[in-house]
Amino acid sequence: QVQLVESGGGLVQAGGSLRLSCAASGIIFSINTMGWFRQAPGKQRELVATITGGGTTNYSDSVKGRFTISRDNAKNSVYLQMSSLKPDDTAVYYCRSWKPYYWGQGTQVTVSS
Repeated sequence: QVQLVESGGGLVQAGGSLRLSCAASGIIFSINTMGWFRQAPGKQRELVATITGGGTTNYSDSVKGRFTISRDNAKNSVYLQMSSLKPDDTAVYYCRSWKPYYWGQGTQVTVSS
């Protein structure tokens, strides 16, 4: 059974930082591309960042230079370090695996101005 469990969301002031974690089980994590997506109220879910099994990363232009995606294959976990947060970053953040295609339940991030 596949499980992706996100944690680390919360309320933070603009300019602050948060670190999201996603613990995976039921997948072959070390070779799996993993990603973070987000969905703000009234908007479509959008890609934030991805990381391949080999560690190659990709970021959306809106977070490039502020967010860092990383992974720890020994812990079957992927992380999203978010810095210089803006109110526009407010959203539910979701972890996703590619093989199989699976979503976590999401964690709320709220950035106050």
